[in-house]
Amino acid sequence: MKVLITGTAGFIGSNVAHRLLDRGDEVVGLDNLNDYYDINLKKDRLSQLTAKEGFIDVRMDLEDRSGVAKLFRDHKPDRVVHLAAQAGVRYSLINPHAYIDSNIQGTTNILEGCRHNKVAHLVYASSSSVYGANTKMPFSVHDNVDHPVSLYAASKKANELMAHTYSHLYQLPTTGLRFFTVYGPWGRPDMALFLFTKAILEGKPIDVFNYGKCRRDFTYIDDIVEGVIRILDKVACPNPDWSGDCPDTSTSYAPFKIYNIGNNQPVELLRFIEIIEECLGMKAEKNLLPLQPGDVPATYANIDDLINDVGFKPAMPIEEGIANFVAWYRDYYKV
Repeated sequence: MKVLITGTAGFIGSNVAHRLLDRGDEVVGLDNLNDYYDINLKKDRLSQLTAKEGFIDVRMDLEDRSGVAKLFRDHKPDRVVHLAAQAGVRYSLINPHAYIDSNIQGTTNILEGCRHNKVAHLVYASSSSVYGANTKMPFSVHDNVDHPVSLYAASKKANELMAHTYSHLYQLPTTGLRFFTVYGPWGRPDMALFLFTKAILEGKPIDVFNYGKCRRDFTYIDDIVEGVIRILDKVACPNPDWSGDCPDTSTSYAPFKIYNIGNNQPVELLRFIEIIEECLGMKAEKNLLPLQPGDVPATYANIDDLINDVGFKPAMPIEEGIANFVAWYRDYYKV
């Protein structure tokens, strides 16, 4: 297939691109290389992709309406994996407009490109943050998610609603993936694992929110990629049993589906830090702080639909996953 991936300089996007190229697909990769975090890390991810046969590198903003439309016309992708977005819960409190520009306007441009070019399947990144103020655990795709607690979460919920509209109006098959705290080698510098590892190695204190009592369903990058690939290959279909009298939020009468991809094993933040300390052979100086605005105390994925529909369950133990990251970090930064 020819697959358009948005966000190929990103953590998840670069890894998905490698997997598709390795199995023989052609990848058109879109990224704007913005400076939300270290641009050199993004360039290094991209350099590994551009060295492979079958990869086409495109530099463009998602918000460039005419540019995105031309990209679809020129390359005519069979399927699309839309991962590019303005990421980060905390940054959405500082720069909300970035989330509207990229996550709302940009996603509209991708949906329009898919609509006008007969794309067979759009798979796009949502987020566990859409569960917001929900407290029933584990979070299920069949639960209502109408109470986001950050603009980032609201933008991801909006993407799901936008996708459903296109599935309904134009019979565009769309599948949304709610990722749960992705980590691993080549990860994002604004995420806890990266921040903690860097600070501990530099002998600096780490900020630990909710006094370390937060629980996260940390999901290893290889497990995320496996889920994305399997779902990309399973085109969303209408649910013949769907009823407007008792609407299931994860399916539809239209070709629309939502999945969680999480490890299904939440880990408390203090335990997470302990594992990093063990891998580094160093102790962290902890600055214990209350829960930050926009954050939630816990995430925990129900993945029954993922297991039942594509036969996959994430399985990387947190101890092994963190060890892999620490080994990569030491090698990459020569620490």
